[in-house]
Amino acid sequence: MKLVDLDELLFLRGAAHRLTLRSSGPARALLFGSHRSAHRGRGLEFEEVRQYVPGDDPRSIDWRVSARRGRLHTKLYREERERPVWLVIDLNPAMYFGSRLQLKSTLAMRAAALLAWLGTRSGDRIGAVITNGTTTRCIAPRSREAGVLPILNSLIELQPTTPALPTQALRAALETLAPLVHPGSLVLVLSDLAALNEHDDALFWRITAHSECRLFWIVDPLERDGLPSGRFRGGYAGAIRTMDGREIHQQWLAAWKQREQLVTALAQRLLLSVTQLTTTRPVEQVLAEWLTKPDAAA
Repeated sequence: MKLVDLDELLFLRGAAHRLTLRSSGPARALLFGSHRSAHRGRGLEFEEVRQYVPGDDPRSIDWRVSARRGRLHTKLYREERERPVWLVIDLNPAMYFGSRLQLKSTLAMRAAALLAWLGTRSGDRIGAVITNGTTTRCIAPRSREAGVLPILNSLIELQPTTPALPTQALRAALETLAPLVHPGSLVLVLSDLAALNEHDDALFWRITAHSECRLFWIVDPLERDGLPSGRFRGGYAGAIRTMDGREIHQQWLAAWKQREQLVTALAQRLLLSVTQLTTTRPVEQVLAEWLTKPDAAA
């Protein structure tokens, strides 16, 4: 399986255009800028202060101005025209793995590029935090192609080139992002979630307190189903070993079930949407189906 090059990620701009044409307006709105959550961040910008009138939201009263002027005054907001969309892309060395159509890292990069192109077509500002476990790069949200191209270049530079054990790359990315997220932002996390544990809850809580967050879980069928019967050699440099598929099958499935339970529990606690992206299918197909589902926000 070959590594991803910049031309491939640029080519996905055309796929984003086709998805936009196929997808319904409401479905796109669930993912990008024309949607504003009622319970997570206002997605509003301050405009002015004026005298309070009956019917105004009491939560918008500016008590400091009211005290100074002797009458109640309320803050007025206007909707943000461009919503900040943050992509969090986990490219830790364990993502250099794939038993079917593509590597997990390749799938994550293709999905990130496609989501970025879709975001620009919806008028959003696109930013990213990309990590490979050694280097974490933060790219501030920007509009149009100016926001996408630095992300694509960083994806190419940080993609893993050799396999290794999972690292805490995702946690490093979340720690970088947490102080930067403004209310009303949309955060899209792409990761195999291999290093996820209960200690990551606090970081997700900080990010989702006033923003929307959606998980795109990168999965390979071999991880989920385990090795078939027979003897196999596998691992990474310096840690190659022979495995008997039948002997380790139950242990393998138990490890997968534990990861699945962690992801499910996190999603339930924080009301997160989780979409599985599998290495068996082109990312354009999965996202096309997801964008047009009536329950795409679920």
